[in-house]
Amino acid sequence: MNTKHLLRLGALAAVLLAGSCANDPATTRFADGAANHPITVSPSYKTLSLPFVAGSGSLNGENEAKFEAFVQDFRSRGNGAISVSAPAGPGAADTIRYFGEKLASLGVARTSIMVGTHDIANGGSNVTVGYLAYTARAGNCRDWSEDAADTWTNEPMPDFGCSVQHNIAAMVADPRDLLGPRPMGPGDATRRATIMNKYEKGEPTSATKTSDQSGNVSQVQ
Repeated sequence: MNTKHLLRLGALAAVLLAGSCANDPATTRFADGAANHPITVSPSYKTLSLPFVAGSGSLNGENEAKFEAFVQDFRSRGNGAISVSAPAGPGAADTIRYFGEKLASLGVARTSIMVGTHDIANGGSNVTVGYLAYTARAGNCRDWSEDAADTWTNEPMPDFGCSVQHNIAAMVADPRDLLGPRPMGPGDATRRATIMNKYEKGEPTSATKTSDQSGNVSQVQ
């Protein structure tokens, strides 16, 4: 066998070896935990049932603490209004008035409070407070179908990134942020008018800063 034939055989062997090492891109599993284990965000209705006697004047200490914590949670991640449903009867108006004033004192806008009554036979004798919130969840992280020691394909395991997604879903303050950015709030009309007035007069539009707000860490020149 001459040198030319040896070179041809060597080139053919190299091509076959390269082909045997190639991966099929259609079957390659990407190491993207967010794509392989997406977080789902769905609405859920949160409720708190509290015993309350009309005319008693207030909740007891334990129930008042539960109510305040529930309202704080609503202010942090509630969507829409918070509702108060009192048992129908002679004391319903006083009960609704008490809870409405209590909510307002805790910082809830009166336009975000919905009130109503329910039959004791259906809704019980307790006062029910509720609001709509969003809950973030990730999928099940117990896929041990593959042998962790069999790594010749150099692909990630099915559960790769799943625990990270679970942690994100558990820690996010407001799951609505995972759906998209929140809309911007309205601008300060008074401040805007002040800036425009200064601009039209040719005056500096920035706020006046004191020496403490200059940002200098030393007076040495």
